[in-house]
Amino acid sequence: MSKSSKAIRPEDIHGFDLANPPQGFVEDPFPYYDALLAEAPVLVQPDGSVLISRHDDLDRIYRDTTLYSSDKKAAFGPKFGVGSALFEHHTTSLVFSDPPLHTRVRRIMTSALTPRAIAKMEPGLIKTVDELLDAMEGAAQVDLIEDFASTIPIQIIGNLLDVPMDERAPLRDWSLAILGALEPSLSAQQLAAGHRAVDEFKAYLEDLVARRRARPGDPETDVLTRLIGNEQRQPGEEGLSEIELIQNCIFILNAGHETTTNLIGNGLALLHDHPDQKARLLAEPELIKPAVEEVLRFRSPNQLGNRETTAMVEIGGITIDRGCNLHLVIGAANRDPEVFSEPQRFDIARRPNRHLAFAGGPHVCVGLTLARMEGKIALERFLARFPGYEILTGRKPGGRIRFRGYAHLPASLQAGQSAI
Repeated sequence: MSKSSKAIRPEDIHGFDLANPPQGFVEDPFPYYDALLAEAPVLVQPDGSVLISRHDDLDRIYRDTTLYSSDKKAAFGPKFGVGSALFEHHTTSLVFSDPPLHTRVRRIMTSALTPRAIAKMEPGLIKTVDELLDAMEGAAQVDLIEDFASTIPIQIIGNLLDVPMDERAPLRDWSLAILGALEPSLSAQQLAAGHRAVDEFKAYLEDLVARRRARPGDPETDVLTRLIGNEQRQPGEEGLSEIELIQNCIFILNAGHETTTNLIGNGLALLHDHPDQKARLLAEPELIKPAVEEVLRFRSPNQLGNRETTAMVEIGGITIDRGCNLHLVIGAANRDPEVFSEPQRFDIARRPNRHLAFAGGPHVCVGLTLARMEGKIALERFLARFPGYEILTGRKPGGRIRFRGYAHLPASLQAGQSAI
């Protein structure tokens, strides 16, 4: 069961404001999610946007690209400043675009992320994970985020774009700053850091693209080479502009980094905090795949999505005007008791598990198969090496509303003997 015991009064949830959340929400949003589902699954916000929490509503919205647009120019203009670095990035990247740009870019990415291509990545992923485990062996204390979870996706996505190993150090900080700008409310410092990260990331990628144009990689495995060459472009279809190319390279690195870091970190924390489930997984390692799915449901790495209405719609008996920004509360939808039995229970054998951690419809996460493979291999190999790990006092949440994970997760690895 959920360890949260905070009760939210109905009158409190009807006044809930995502842009100014109540004290304690960032640390533990789940009681609020439960209250939203029970009392206000469609909740108009003070700024005119609307929170949508029910699983069936999110599922329908994700699948309907006619009434619900992913284009965020109208919302991001006031937030970032039209023409600013963050505005250019977040209105050009795959996740916040509609066809034809979305269609063109997604086709190129999916053609490079076929099951065959992902299978070719598995040996390199295992090698990366095992090297990190070797490096932690014997340490008195480690940080499961810094020393393990955050390093894996940087290396895998870096390999996907063939970023030289000695040039990967800034990627995580750039990613955190750019994605951090998607929070519902920002400080001046966060906004400035996001703009600066986009500018620095663009300058780096412009140089990398120039080098790759001069010496192309293998388009079968190098997504950057495919993007540059517009592989899989359809007859008569417009190619990617230089800005579209650069911004979607940033998107690939960002999208594949923080969410996968959170998946691995959340998984290790949840298994530690639910020793019965950890013991079951150690006894039945074949449950690793449903265990990863339950981590994705129970502590979704991405807690919020967005759409904009293209016409007047009615959701849950509430009429919503055209051009309204919808906040899709993934973290709540994945606890919807209409869809999930005992939704507050962490159950690694849960089946079926129709979570929306990867969104849905045409915008379903393009890298979901790769993310699942990273989560599976990271968790199963960590548990095999350090089955008795203990998370120590001092864990630090990521402090985000949109993305849920840990900034630091100190741990001891010496409490158990290796199972290998």
